[in-house]
Amino acid sequence: MMHKLSRAPLALQGLSRCFITEKHSASVKIARRGLVCAKHVGDAGDNEVYDVIISGGGMVGSTMACSLGMDPNLEGKKILLLEAGNKKVMDKVPDTYSTRVSSISPGSATLLSGIGAWERITNMRCKPYKKMQVWDACSDALITFDKENLQDEMAYIVENDIVVAAVTRQLDSLSDNVEVKYRSKVVKYSWPMPHLAADSIPWVEVTLASGETLQTKLLIGADGPNSMVRRELGIPTVKWNYDQSAVVAVLHLSEPTENNVAWQRFLPTGPIAMLPLSDTQSSLVWSTSHQRAEELLELDEESFVDAINSAFWKTDNQTQLVQTAGSMFRGALSAIMPSSGSPRQLPPSVSGIGPKSRVMFPLGMGHASEYVRHRVALIGDAAHRVHPLAGQGANLGFGDVACLTQLLSQAAFNGKDLGAMQHLLEYETERQRHNLPMMAAIDLMKRLYSTNAAPVVLLRTFGLQATNMLPTLKEQIMAFASK
Repeated sequence: MMHKLSRAPLALQGLSRCFITEKHSASVKIARRGLVCAKHVGDAGDNEVYDVIISGGGMVGSTMACSLGMDPNLEGKKILLLEAGNKKVMDKVPDTYSTRVSSISPGSATLLSGIGAWERITNMRCKPYKKMQVWDACSDALITFDKENLQDEMAYIVENDIVVAAVTRQLDSLSDNVEVKYRSKVVKYSWPMPHLAADSIPWVEVTLASGETLQTKLLIGADGPNSMVRRELGIPTVKWNYDQSAVVAVLHLSEPTENNVAWQRFLPTGPIAMLPLSDTQSSLVWSTSHQRAEELLELDEESFVDAINSAFWKTDNQTQLVQTAGSMFRGALSAIMPSSGSPRQLPPSVSGIGPKSRVMFPLGMGHASEYVRHRVALIGDAAHRVHPLAGQGANLGFGDVACLTQLLSQAAFNGKDLGAMQHLLEYETERQRHNLPMMAAIDLMKRLYSTNAAPVVLLRTFGLQATNMLPTLKEQIMAFASK
């Protein structure tokens, strides 16, 4: 297993190469990123021109459209959201929970509140948690993240469908500012040159499957990890697949509980997490090998429940050497900082699963080396994809939305062209400075815990125990993840 760990520096080098673009001057960037095929003017010149088109109406794309539509500096701008699927309407909250949930940070909640969607979300279904306990299956080491007085929420578990439905309802109230085209599949993009030839179009051109052609001064790609916008632009992407799939399910707890703790245990085959949904139900995210994931899907319900409880409770992976060394180190830390550290809590046991709620999907990492090109910006999974172990996927996307909205608002206030590279490059720089360290840390954690070799287990045991004894460090980690 050690060879997997040794790949981490190479992986981080790959991510660090994404910083290289910051070393070039803005003018060089603008010229280089405009070298794509321009379309010659034909009948396109008569088409309606939008100020902004957002391609992709998932959680991040619909929030982007709503955020721009509600910004006072962008009032009067023509904004269009394109969504290939049907409109997500939720007249009443479903009786059963969805398996696709996200951990929404306080920063993301503030963004959703600012566009008027958060109150709807909390009125529909939303479970806050105030504490997160992470521990190692190969030792007794643990770390507990919580707020000092336990009054503030660390984050919220929300079903993705509920977020989209709440934002969609808000978009309905913005019809004067934001137009939405559902069931609108894009089949082609045509790109402008930064320095126009006499016979080329000045805008991005979007062709739909219906044959309709649209033009925009700024295209925002929010079309997911397999982004057509990113692919058609030829933006280089650093990416790799992990040797893991995630099994997700809705869990029924053995007995009602306050259930305000998120639990995560690192097994040698991958992390297993239990996230609160209600007093009686939780969401499972179990990252494991492809083969084991397929086996888990095939198990009958009783065997599957037994496997979950064993994964959280069994101590088969622990050795006497690690136990002794960890105990001595913890004792030494306690002598130095007697009032620090957090007590161990035990996770709730599972008694059953929701009907037809078991699903698996492959895991991977991806990062676009460029978030912007001339008149184009990427947000969300189109720009970055991460392992779910830290629950940061949706939050990174919402951070993109907040940052890009602010910069486009300032550009509009200053009377600038929304598709100009100057402020788009500011967006790229600001977001990469936040996203890359987060992605590198998540990738390193995945690799660090993917082995049960004693030296590595000891290293991470000492690291977890030391971090757990340092409230200031834990607060900084939480603050960074809460943005």
